[in-house]
Amino acid sequence: MKVIRNPKDFRIVYSRACGIDVHKNFIVCTACIPGSKPDQWKFITRRFSTFYKELEECADWLSKLDCQNVCMESTGQYYIPVHDVLEKKLSNVRVVNPKWVKAVKGNKDDKKDSKWICQLFRFGMTKSSFIPGEEIRTLRGETRYRYKVISMRTSEMNRYQNALTVGGFKVDAVFSDVFGKSAQAIINLVLSGKEYTDKDILSLVHKNCKSSPEKILEAVNGIRMNDTQKKRLIIIKNHLDYLTDEIGEINKQIDCLVKEIPGMEAAIDHSCMVPGIDKNLAVIIMSEIGTDMSPWPSQYNLVSWAGLAPGDNQSAGKKKSVKISRAGVYLKPALVEAAHAAVKDKEHPYYAIKYNTIKKRRGQKRAIIAIARKLLIAIYHMLLTGEKWNPTDLANVETPTDKRRKYIKKNLSNSFSQLENAGMLPEEIINYLKGQFLDLEVSAESEDDSDSSDNDSSKGTEASADSAETNNSESPTEQSALDSDSQTDLTLVKDKSAAS
Repeated sequence: MKVIRNPKDFRIVYSRACGIDVHKNFIVCTACIPGSKPDQWKFITRRFSTFYKELEECADWLSKLDCQNVCMESTGQYYIPVHDVLEKKLSNVRVVNPKWVKAVKGNKDDKKDSKWICQLFRFGMTKSSFIPGEEIRTLRGETRYRYKVISMRTSEMNRYQNALTVGGFKVDAVFSDVFGKSAQAIINLVLSGKEYTDKDILSLVHKNCKSSPEKILEAVNGIRMNDTQKKRLIIIKNHLDYLTDEIGEINKQIDCLVKEIPGMEAAIDHSCMVPGIDKNLAVIIMSEIGTDMSPWPSQYNLVSWAGLAPGDNQSAGKKKSVKISRAGVYLKPALVEAAHAAVKDKEHPYYAIKYNTIKKRRGQKRAIIAIARKLLIAIYHMLLTGEKWNPTDLANVETPTDKRRKYIKKNLSNSFSQLENAGMLPEEIINYLKGQFLDLEVSAESEDDSDSSDNDSSKGTEASADSAETNNSESPTEQSALDSDSQTDLTLVKDKSAAS
């Protein structure tokens, strides 16, 4: 046990804290507690195995030290059982990315690593990872496993088609879907080992098939497969059927979990209002970010955690790569899939317009990532406030009208200075602005006249007379308002000219 003095360069966030270095078979814990003097601290290190009984002993030991603040690095999957046990008995258990607490090479061991994690955590220099509740974590495990099984099934489907191609079985050239009804019936007939005729093959083709019988027979008659290759095709097909059944069972478990979690069904239905997002994608998104948005201080934190924010890599005044991070391994593909569907939605063209605008400047890939980011931001605000999907540009939300007016006035003043530097006199600039305002007034009057003529043609003579009187009575007020606005802007320009 060592006693050191309190560094004065940092502010202590947790007076009692513990850092844990996690391994497969054991963990090393270093607890920091106040010493006998106000400016002294004690560091106590103990080692525990990762069996459940000793993990409970670790939690009891920390409770006796009154150390409720624990920080550990996310080492693979080994931290999960440690976190689950400590979470039940301690109030503040944090998990951080190893890259934020990595020690310097050449001067590190298990004890020093745990002490280093404890020191960083005490001074608030660690970034905590997002760990949802136990129910959300269980649902997340199921959705991620389903993602893996679907990937396995896709690999088997590709392997199946490659085996057909190698054996000269060209069904993919005459059928749009190798796993369709007609193609599978012909493949099963060939792999069965029974004798067959051309008539037997054509009898298995669906009546709506567009390929001609001659091409179908040519694709089947050119087979060069031995018995071993045929057996391998049968094994792959059986594995495909098994994976399909497994996916169905996983979907049933996911549906049961969604019903058991409070508020999950409502959040999924609410998220489905966003274009491009169906129930399946909504379940994946909710399992990754949860239904409670309070852990995220703002939309920017959520977008950065999902790996959809541009990188910040600048050194020596040079801006280097700004590519997105590798975070959001499971969330990002779901949002990109939703983005591809959203830009094709004809009923809600908002995202399609944004996509086409960004695509011209930054390319297709960056545009899709931008749309995926917009979808996640929309879901964040919908879950946070409960409002329905109503797309609005960020400038309309974050920039008030007063700030916009101030920005436009500043641009007007800068334009005035540039015209003066170009050789124009202040009187010429003011006369030009007056002419612009007069043109606006004339265009406004012409629009009013066209509106009144339309009203006259649609209504009777008495109604048209009343509308004309109304327009005449309102015109002085509108004219005075335009004059006052014009005078205000011209005063601003004159003040700028006088100052220059």
